[in-house]
Amino acid sequence: MHAERELTWLGLHVGIPALILLMFFIVGDLAYQNKAGKFGTIVLFGALGLGVFGFVLKTIVSRYML
Repeated sequence: MHAERELTWLGLHVGIPALILLMFFIVGDLAYQNKAGKFGTIVLFGALGLGVFGFVLKTIVSRYML
């Protein structure tokens, strides 16, 4: 039971940020390879940033609601 809690904490606090960082590198490489330009790169990172912002906001709201 205690190992499950530690694994969940590790996945939430280490795994998800690592995946978010990996997605930023993937989107950056995608923008570079497709020659997206400044505006296209801003749009790509903006969409990814909104997803990250939603995840962080959900975490904050759920912490204060409980």
